Amino acid sequence: MSRVGRMPITLPKGVNVNIDGQKISVTGPKGSLSREVRPEIAVQLEGDTLVVSRSSDERAERAYHGLTRALLANMVQGVSQGYRKVLEVEGVGYRANMSGTALVLQLGFSHPVEIVPPPGVKFSVEKGDKVFTIEGIDKELVGEIAAKIRSLRKPEPYKGKGVRYQGEHIRRKAGKAGKAK
Repeated sequence: MSRVGRMPITLPKGVNVNIDGQKISVTGPKGSLSREVRPEIAVQLEGDTLVVSRSSDERAERAYHGLTRALLANMVQGVSQGYRKVLEVEGVGYRANMSGTALVLQLGFSHPVEIVPPPGVKFSVEKGDKVFTIEGIDKELVGEIAAKIRSLRKPEPYKGKGVRYQGEHIRRKAGKAGKAK
């Protein structure tokens, strides 16, 4: 058995799961998410836990077993607690501001970059204009948006300018040493 796949998912209070064939819907205090699971994978609701099982021991099914359990656990945590990514803007003249619900970044380009949040995602700017947060219930969507924003101006190794995750360590390089005589 898969180590990840065989662990049951305990449902916190206020989280409801609806299993309709291969479609799993999870509803909680923060919202609702749904996902289709593969036909080889079976999901049962036993009391206040979800149990994921597979039909055979083939390699692909073992992989889908653990994947499905992890995705369902992420859905349960998302609708009960939510997910957040905190990013920092570093550099002279680099800053983040809010314009309505949209995030406006000034990253050294000739124009500001405006990012409109998709449904279910919320931006907020804190600590002046250098730190901003991405919040939502879908872990995959929050991480994807954070990665796209970071890719606009990745942190460079010489001065450390750019957009980075909070707590991310950037390996610094020395730069030019100067002329030797």
